[in-house]
Formats: sequence, structure tokens, C-alpha cells
Amino acid sequence: MANLSVPIQKTMPNLLHVLSPWANEEKRILNGLIEINAGSINKYEFITETGHLKLDRVGYSTLAYPTVYGLIPQTWDQDNDMLDILVANVTEPLIPGSLAEVRVIGIMKFEDGGEIDDKIICVLADDKRVDHITSYKDLGPHWEKETAHYFEFYKHLKKPGTCKVLGFFEADEAVKVIGECIERYQTEILPKIQ
Repeated sequence: MANLSVPIQKTMPNLLHVLSPWANEEKRILNGLIEINAGSINKYEFITETGHLKLDRVGYSTLAYPTVYGLIPQTWDQDNDMLDILVANVTEPLIPGSLAEVRVIGIMKFEDGGEIDDKIICVLADDKRVDHITSYKDLGPHWEKETAHYFEFYKHLKKPGTCKVLGFFEADEAVKVIGECIERYQTEILPKIQ
């Protein structure tokens, strides 16, 4: 059962706005909404107003997402979008549009076209294969290089030089950024919801 405090209803609630960001804050487990699988060049995004998944664009190159990609509900990053997640070491593809509980292990600070567009690094919360991973450093130095390379060059054929990885940081910094994005959502977005 999802962590929802919404009664059963005839219409589907928009999970972007009714699902809590945290499934278990003490254990640093988030509710993650999955948009893209590793290996895809397609960019899918949830429509903020409706919660539907939309093909936003097809990548301009053969560079494919190195991890599963998604977002944290009820957050708002500085790029005017919900805070992104990178889910590392997923054994089998996840269904885009699905809800997955993910455990925070770090953050990749990122700038896209001059806007802050940070990525929270996670692993699946209920996968024994990744229980030993407690920091993004446990993913290895090549994981960092590959992930940074992807995000610095995935838009290069369309908008050269517009993306910059600002560094990788531990889970404490990720939790701080998540808190800021939850607060920004509550002040900037929540008052606009009818």
C-alpha cells in the first residue's frame, strides 16, 4: 500500500501532489516516482498539473541514461520542476510511472542552462542486493565518472556547454537539499493547487 492519506475515490489523485516526499524520513527512504529506465535515450516527464507521464523529447545523441531517473513528489527545485532522483544499481527495469521507495545515499549537484537542477542519488529501499550501499562512494569511481559524463554531454549536440556537474556529496547534503525543496514546494506550489 502506498503511503497515502487520501480516501478511496472514483477519480485518480495526482501523486505528485498527494504523496508525501518521505516514506520513512528517519531511515532516509523517499517515495520516488519513476520516469525513465537506465539505457533509454527517451526523456519522459510527469506533467505537474495532471500527474500523467509524457514523452518530453527523444535524446539528440546515442547517450543513454546511466541510471533509473525519476522525481520526489511535493518538492520544488530551483529549475522550477520537482526534485530529481537517480536510482543506481537497479537489477531489472522499473515501470515508468510507478512508485518506488528509494533510500538516499548522496547528491549530484548540477547546473543546467544556468539553473540549479540537483539529482538525489538513491538505491531501491527493499533490494537486498544494495543493502551494503550507504554512500554514493560505494558505487565506485567509475560510476561517478560515467554519470558526470552523461549529464555534462547529453544535451551537447543541442545546447553545447550548457550542463555542468558541480560535484558529488554525501546523504546529509542530499537531505538538506530535499528539505529546502519541500519548503519551496509548500510556499510556491501548494498555494496554487485547487
